[in-house]
Amino acid sequence: MEETLALCCELIRRESVTPADGGCQQLLMARLQALGFDCTALPFGPVSNFWAQRGEAGPILVFAGHTDVVPSGPVEHWDSPPFTPTLRGDSLFGRGAADMKGSLAAMVVACEEFVAAHPDHPGRIGFLITSDEEGPAVDGTVRVLQYLQQRAIAIDWCLVGEPSSTRQLGDEIKNGRRGSLGATLTVRGIQGHIAYPHLADNPIHRALPALQALTAEVWDRGNRFFPPTSLQISNINAGTGATNVIPGALQVQFNFRFSTEVNATELRQRSAAILDHHQLDYDIQWQLSGEPFLTPGGALVEAVRASILAVTGLDTRLSTAGGTSDGRFIAPTGAQVVEVGPLNASIHQVNEQVLAADLPRLAAIYRGVLERLLLGGLSDSA
Repeated sequence: MEETLALCCELIRRESVTPADGGCQQLLMARLQALGFDCTALPFGPVSNFWAQRGEAGPILVFAGHTDVVPSGPVEHWDSPPFTPTLRGDSLFGRGAADMKGSLAAMVVACEEFVAAHPDHPGRIGFLITSDEEGPAVDGTVRVLQYLQQRAIAIDWCLVGEPSSTRQLGDEIKNGRRGSLGATLTVRGIQGHIAYPHLADNPIHRALPALQALTAEVWDRGNRFFPPTSLQISNINAGTGATNVIPGALQVQFNFRFSTEVNATELRQRSAAILDHHQLDYDIQWQLSGEPFLTPGGALVEAVRASILAVTGLDTRLSTAGGTSDGRFIAPTGAQVVEVGPLNASIHQVNEQVLAADLPRLAAIYRGVLERLLLGGLSDSA
């Protein structure tokens, strides 16, 4: 079996539903230590993390990723057991095949091939691996970055292995992500009998014009990298369960996915102004999952594009679409961050899969990035 495919299968066999790691990181560290990486396990609470580094001086290219996966859902809905890697047709099936154990395998094999060819390479290679990306993301990448800051280790380039491709390997990479700001809004009224509305104050009726105003607001018009900021209501809840009671409160959950044209503070202030304009008695709790980040160009983007072109023949597209990733924590340190990985069509789904032939090609792309950044003399003026 091809080396990258074989390692991906070994990782899938290790059941690692977030925040569990299932032994994946021990396997990865053993492979990296054999290459001369200095590996440090960094557990925090139930979360497993590790930092690995090869080389002592010069710019550093870091491979970042996660060993945790989302739950499989009902096992009986899968055509093969989710944690038994299964080759069927052209594809490898199993939870984490695309998100992102295939990428982890490709990263390790790319380094094995690169180090074998260039044992005395200039610069440094790092690995930042967590088991808390699919969960709260509190004790994972954030904590490892704190560890690096304490040791004055600054990341120059970071390649995140999230599944970025849409129709074929390498057709799209993520050079940024939108920010995510969530809100839980509680609108207070007065509970009462539905036949005596003059003795009550219906919070649903009061809130509807304000909610309409929030959804109709033009928050920004985006820019050449980001679409316009979007607000989506995800949940509305009120009532006691009885059909003849005006509720005393209404709870609404909504989320902003926002561009670099606005920031979280501005979104909170403008939302409050709309709610205040409609004279609501309300409370709102905010949760910022991450600010938007962007790597518009530079050495990393150029190296990734050139490597994808060499391996696949594709002129890759830059994109900031989709959800967020741990890149949101890494980019604010000053690092250039790009996400490059396999097809994302089946991630988080039943029968998650990756094209088996894409795994060695992904390893070749990662190896090409190593060669171009550490050996090729690319600079940020490229």
